[in-house]
Amino acid sequence: MSKRQPAQRLANFLPYQLSIASNAVSARIAEQYRRRFALKTAEWRIMAVLGDSGATTQRELSQQTLMDKVPVNRACKALEDRGLAERRPNARDGRSHLLELTAEGRAVHAGIMPLALDIETELFSVLSADEQASLREMLVRVRDNAGDFDAESLADR
Repeated sequence: MSKRQPAQRLANFLPYQLSIASNAVSARIAEQYRRRFALKTAEWRIMAVLGDSGATTQRELSQQTLMDKVPVNRACKALEDRGLAERRPNARDGRSHLLELTAEGRAVHAGIMPLALDIETELFSVLSADEQASLREMLVRVRDNAGDFDAESLADR
């Protein structure tokens, strides 16, 4: 058995390929929002969810991003410290708070989204429109087939 065989098996392992592709795409986009807006990846992910969903609890943020509660907590704190997000009491559940973007946070979100979409267009220009639609649909099917779990269960692995 040669030393190249394990690498060949890994290179053909779809979960590994998905992870590497995801990391490469995220790093490409993260480079831009780090440079232009001084945001870390976790901070931008939280901002993206808040920008789409509005006021959300930290637990919901963990669920939607599939990130552990510790990096979510750190990102939320950093966004609050910078005045990009604010916390307010949750009227539906007195034990939790809702986090939402401030006016400044919404302005930063609005500035990043066109940039992120431009990068998406650039990165996926190697695929036809039909291939992009197929990839989106396939990724949804794979995600759905992975089953239900929460971000907290990921931290235990």
